[in-house]
Amino acid sequence: MEIGPGMSSTLPRVTLAAPLAAALVLAAAPRPAAAAVDCADLPNPLVGVGGSASKPLLAKVGAALRKAADPITLVYQAPGACFGITTYVDGTPITGTASYWDADGTEQTCNFPVLGVTPDFGMLGVQGTLCDGVDAIPDGIGEFSGPITSWSLIVPNASSQTSISAEAVYFVYGFGAALGQVSPWIVDAELYSRNATSAALIAIAIAAGIPPTKFKGVDVKTNQAMISSLAMSTNPEAAIGFVSTEVADLNRDTVRTLAFQAHDQTCGYWPDSTSTGFDKRNVRDGHYALWSPYRFYAPVDGNNQIVDPRTRRFVGFFTGAEALPPELPLLDIVIDNGNLPQCAMEVWRDEEIGPLYSLQPDEPCGCYFEFRAAGETACTACQDDAGCPGDAPKCRHGYCEAI
Repeated sequence: MEIGPGMSSTLPRVTLAAPLAAALVLAAAPRPAAAAVDCADLPNPLVGVGGSASKPLLAKVGAALRKAADPITLVYQAPGACFGITTYVDGTPITGTASYWDADGTEQTCNFPVLGVTPDFGMLGVQGTLCDGVDAIPDGIGEFSGPITSWSLIVPNASSQTSISAEAVYFVYGFGAALGQVSPWIVDAELYSRNATSAALIAIAIAAGIPPTKFKGVDVKTNQAMISSLAMSTNPEAAIGFVSTEVADLNRDTVRTLAFQAHDQTCGYWPDSTSTGFDKRNVRDGHYALWSPYRFYAPVDGNNQIVDPRTRRFVGFFTGAEALPPELPLLDIVIDNGNLPQCAMEVWRDEEIGPLYSLQPDEPCGCYFEFRAAGETACTACQDDAGCPGDAPKCRHGYCEAI
């Protein structure tokens, strides 16, 4: 079989020797606030809850919104993705502390009142109905799609492994490392996982055919803890975990994304066209199976309009329903964070890890995405439509697009 771009022919069950290596932990901890403040006392606070994978994106957006002429202080608590919907299902307020970001991007901490607050929005990387205990989205709560996130099965850089199949994931995480007997991932202590509130776990479980609540492994709680656990592994050949791909990309000096072979594929694909690229070529065209749009959940009226004006404005920035303030270059922020805007996608699906169909966005931005994410594109540069050829007649974001 000929191996094409973004494909790996390495079999997931081959055991290869690799030197032990200790890796350093990556991202520096946020600078602590001088003194914790009440979240309600911040300028125009907007409170969200969800998973830790979205925090880097929200940090960039939050910093930009603090600079706006009509500023918003984005306040976010990250106990787990599914809390972005279960808070509206069971009505449990969020308590304790949360993060917010100054205009310079510094992460700070604020306090919720003792009795807690109802969040203005929830954010998670899978459909809310996939979360345990959520049979349906509650009446009066709307769902809105945002940028695309993908997930990566990862190993330490000292590992020799390059690819894993859905079948291998099924045995490793469905039965546990020792019982699953998929070499080299046969050590339970080196099988790193999350709990069933994690969007990454849910998506990978669906792709492998494992009930999310039956997923095995050592729960490390957050994306950053997953990276740290793999970095400090003393048995890197046996170590495996998973995070959102944007987190994996930020930590390539420590971990490596495995090519993933879905059930109906004959070889594995990386999210990018190569193992070292950033073009997300295989996510955009559907060869890489582990992706989904972020979902925002918020209270709505009878016309499915978000009730709270500040929340409606914020979510509308992502859906395109609201004009962006000049201080918020959202397209660049999304791309630079390792996510994909919907306008760069060529395929879509209506259910998690479900069948794909062709997508032609109303205002495609694939050429600009390629240039911004990978530093190059074969598309024609332009200043207006007059400079574009007949097969790509529309100038968008400085490049000629097909429509």
